Amino acid sequence: MAAHQEKKLAEERKHQNMQNDTKTSQGQWGRAWEVDWFSLASILFLLMFAPLIVYYFIMSCDQYQCSLTDPLLDLLTGNKHLSNIWNRTPMLTYRAAAIYSLWVTFQVFLYVSIPDFCHKFLPGYVGGVQEGAVTPAGVVNKYEINGLQAWIISHVLWFANAYCFHFFSPTIIFDNWIPLLWCANILGYAVSTFAIIKGYFFPTNAKDCKITGNFFYDYMMGIEFNPRIGKWFDFKLFFNGRPGIVAWTLINLSFAAKQQELHGEVTNSMILVNVLQGIYVLDFFWNEAWYLKTIDICHDHFGWYLGWGDCVWLPYLYTLQGLYLVYHPVQLRTDYAMGVLMLGLLGYYIFRMTNHQKDLFRRTNGNCRIWGKKPEYIECSYMSVDGTKYYSKLMTSGFWGWARHFNYTGDLMGSLAYCLACGFEHLLPYFYIIYMTILLTHRCIRDEHRCSSKYGKDWKCYTAVVRYRLLPGVF
Repeated sequence: MAAHQEKKLAEERKHQNMQNDTKTSQGQWGRAWEVDWFSLASILFLLMFAPLIVYYFIMSCDQYQCSLTDPLLDLLTGNKHLSNIWNRTPMLTYRAAAIYSLWVTFQVFLYVSIPDFCHKFLPGYVGGVQEGAVTPAGVVNKYEINGLQAWIISHVLWFANAYCFHFFSPTIIFDNWIPLLWCANILGYAVSTFAIIKGYFFPTNAKDCKITGNFFYDYMMGIEFNPRIGKWFDFKLFFNGRPGIVAWTLINLSFAAKQQELHGEVTNSMILVNVLQGIYVLDFFWNEAWYLKTIDICHDHFGWYLGWGDCVWLPYLYTLQGLYLVYHPVQLRTDYAMGVLMLGLLGYYIFRMTNHQKDLFRRTNGNCRIWGKKPEYIECSYMSVDGTKYYSKLMTSGFWGWARHFNYTGDLMGSLAYCLACGFEHLLPYFYIIYMTILLTHRCIRDEHRCSSKYGKDWKCYTAVVRYRLLPGVF
């Protein structure tokens, strides 16, 4: 009897260890299996206040000429009540709903129905069917990379309308900016809700799902790793890459058109913002195949964080500089404008060359030259859920020998340039650099926690060689 009980306990311990091993292996990617109190508090805060933050910024421009303090002062002094501010806010309109529905439907059509043709005639561009990184379950998904094509088609039609057809005014986005905000929120919440239902009941790949049992955490961070409908409609790639990012440059163009309409000119600051952010957007689409290997696709599950964030947060808060310049047209001194341009271009150069070095190293498996020399690296290994052992190399040469996330440093330099183009009269346009600093610092820590779990002692060896995260000698 005692022997039978001991055997049963041993089997139970073995089964428990197998479960723990599986969870450890799966925990190497994506979000957590268990939710600590701080994570839950942070998620509840974002779910409650992120939509209010977006509304507050947009309302401040619409009703208070982009002042972030005046609305609070009015409320605190009793000059106005919340109902006064809300009653002055434009509501959802049929026109805005029609515009937004047409836009999203058009982007779905471009994404699903038109295979990429740009890679056939643009030297160096990688498009068409490409493979993503291996998922925690050991799956390698295929993607139709056609974002550059969608961006080109959308902008050709925009300019054709502006200069030839005149079906609608180029200021159409600005003129419907707040009603379109409600449309974006509806889509963001709808797709996030659909994603969690799909993850629970009909996931694309059950082995790539994570369920903590905490509804708020699962809703925010997502259950499915790569939710899909059919063979090609991938939620993460579509909502990360369209419709928000394709619209980003169109939104800025609409703001420039409104500045021209209201003030009779387009200022050099507005041109700077359009050019620098346009370079960033074009870079994203030119390197969309490379994007498949980044943290958004390789680690994040699809939930409210990506679904609502890509529909609302990105197009509304990443374009604050252009919106601000509609209300406050700033004509910069030529030397100052050139300084801002140089800062933005230098940041872009660092961002792009750092990522290029990493991509070249990956594509050639280290058989390349970085800064004229054969790159140095640390070889690592990790396990997928199915027990397959994979090998990887972490480069310690070039910009990647200076800091572990030096591409983020370049990104922050570019972000600062966008803000500096707006002058120093208001805080609102500087929200972007504050937010990006917090986001990328948090992403550094989050990414390194995953890498530490994934690579173990090999990661310690890597951090001993490349000591700094963002700023060499500082952090």
